Amino acid sequence: MTSHTEAEIASQPSCWRRAVANVPADALPRHGERVAVVGCGTSWFIAMAYAALRERAGHGETDAFAASEAPSGRSYDRVLALTRSGTTTEVLELLARTSPATKTTAITADPETPIMRAAGEVVVLDYADERSVVQTRFATTQLALLRASLGEDLTQAIEDAEQAVAAPLPDELVKAEQFSFLGAGWTVGLAQEAALKMREASRSWTEAYPAMEYRHGPISIAGPGRVTWMLGTAPAGLREQVEQAGGTFFESGLDPMAELIRAQRVAVARAFAQQLNPDEPMHLTRSVILSP
Repeated sequence: MTSHTEAEIASQPSCWRRAVANVPADALPRHGERVAVVGCGTSWFIAMAYAALRERAGHGETDAFAASEAPSGRSYDRVLALTRSGTTTEVLELLARTSPATKTTAITADPETPIMRAAGEVVVLDYADERSVVQTRFATTQLALLRASLGEDLTQAIEDAEQAVAAPLPDELVKAEQFSFLGAGWTVGLAQEAALKMREASRSWTEAYPAMEYRHGPISIAGPGRVTWMLGTAPAGLREQVEQAGGTFFESGLDPMAELIRAQRVAVARAFAQQLNPDEPMHLTRSVILSP
């Protein structure tokens, strides 16, 4: 029997196609705006990826914050809040204290939640909502939407996603002792998200770093049975250093967002190998709602 998480992971290519074909004209950040992107957990990591992509594309200054850590007193043209559930306490509180002079937009999966009233504009991706607690397709679908809004052509990324969904999983990944996920630029957020998925679904020992920072200490963890997994293109010489330490270096030519799908699949496979339920990870709920 296929778990909800497996089915949701497999549906990502079709969700991305729908997202890039329906980019809203006015609700998302506009060229030249100074933007703060906020979220919690997975949404924060997606915010990091989008912020880096938006600045790289020359669309304007873009900062990413965990909603609980967003600084007060800074001036932004728009706050973009990412929230699958639409009920996360920290996101709602941040929007409530945002100046009326600042535009606010939220991307959510559920149109029947408080976020609909908290934000000035709301983009609803209800077709990417999930039954699993572990967030997979909603995260990547909103990033596909945001990438398309910056003018990116995601044709190859979607083809890569189909490959990532269908390809057999290397046994060395399913059985590894430890993972260090690496990224550079916009993929630093994806590396953090890959590590989070592995922790959530399978309680695996995972870490995540910017690729160039990995050699400044964290590489000491590399060794037999341990995987250094690059999302994107690795810096020169890094593979050799990891392999000299006895570790496995994993890198593919897939779009990094598609490579995240492979990491999601490995997380689920490892969960099943340990007789864990990836749909209902320990100690987690779909949304964090704090008591007043």
